[in-house]
Amino acid sequence: MINQAIKAAIQEYGAELTEIRRKLHSEPELSWEEVKTTAYVCEYLEKLGITYRKTEPTGVIAEIKGGKSGNTVALRADMDALSVEQLNKALPYASKEAGKMHACGHDAHTAMLLVAAKALNAVKEDLPGNVRLIFQPAEEVAAGAKELVKQGAVEGVDNVFGIHIWSQMPTSKVACTQGPSFASADIFTVKFKGRGGHGAMPQECIDATIVASSFVMNVQSVVSRTVDPQLPAVLTVGKMDVGTRFNVIAENAVIEGTVRCFDPQIRDHIEKQLQIYAENVANIYGADAEVEYYRGTQAVINDESSAKLVQKVAGAAFGEDVLYNEKPTMGGEDFSFYLDEVPGSFALVGAGNAEKDTQWAHHHGNFNIDEDALATGAELYAQYAWAYLTEGTENIG
Repeated sequence: MINQAIKAAIQEYGAELTEIRRKLHSEPELSWEEVKTTAYVCEYLEKLGITYRKTEPTGVIAEIKGGKSGNTVALRADMDALSVEQLNKALPYASKEAGKMHACGHDAHTAMLLVAAKALNAVKEDLPGNVRLIFQPAEEVAAGAKELVKQGAVEGVDNVFGIHIWSQMPTSKVACTQGPSFASADIFTVKFKGRGGHGAMPQECIDATIVASSFVMNVQSVVSRTVDPQLPAVLTVGKMDVGTRFNVIAENAVIEGTVRCFDPQIRDHIEKQLQIYAENVANIYGADAEVEYYRGTQAVINDESSAKLVQKVAGAAFGEDVLYNEKPTMGGEDFSFYLDEVPGSFALVGAGNAEKDTQWAHHHGNFNIDEDALATGAELYAQYAWAYLTEGTENIG
């Protein structure tokens, strides 16, 4: 199952792997702005002689053609950074861009996949099939995967695999849950319109502040009282914009929030309940309500046989004690859009180490990774592709 040439190559490329990650970390680009990152990926692939094409407006799809006929497995890495100010500025590879930072590990993902591609390319004559390489933009706005699917990222692909560096797990541990892994992640906006007026004459007004506050308090019961408690769901109101002045009764209120769950029926139910609650709360006070609901990522549901293959590969490559039982997260991941098209799985590779100050949560300004995890991720990418093409998932018990 494990290709020793791949293992040796990843070890040999260790310094290069770290160098690539640090370069990308210091030059972060936001979603749909990954122009320099795209150019760097293309240049790297070109030197290896790997065929590729740019996607629009950013991103790269490449392919390693095996020397023998067989299936095609896709490996995906995202490339975009966040609008986060880097706080750990003492790092020698800290962001050079004010207000922009790789605070989620996508720099590591891109570096790992590039080096995995280098290792796989060296054994391509022995590959019974092809390896599709997907360098994806705009994961942080939940739009990149959907767009790359439209541009043919998984056409002709039989299986897809992705990795996320995870600071909440010990360095180089590997987790790949069978079934639900990441939740669907949706955004809602509720607008209430009342009737404004002087703060001394409330009887002449319909106070949008009261309407919005009532909605925020009552809408929590959508999950606590209308959803089966054995089915995970989260409804969070994260922003409330209401009022203009201390002595003016507000005419308008805007509320924004997010909904997370794993079950499609629960997702439909919560969307419907948001509309019902908003309209009924508005009716109580004589106000008007408008609800906008944007469906972001789907839930990431790992194919059982693919997840078992990840576990088998990780155990064989790094030892059985590397396997880690990480619970599904309510976080969102647009890798789900690939899984809507073809079977596959999404793994987590630990990069948290308090001794190296890499235990910070994703999206925090102090986020960093233990770079010892890079080799684990790069090899897992490459060994999964090798194992899938040479053995498949049909006989994984």
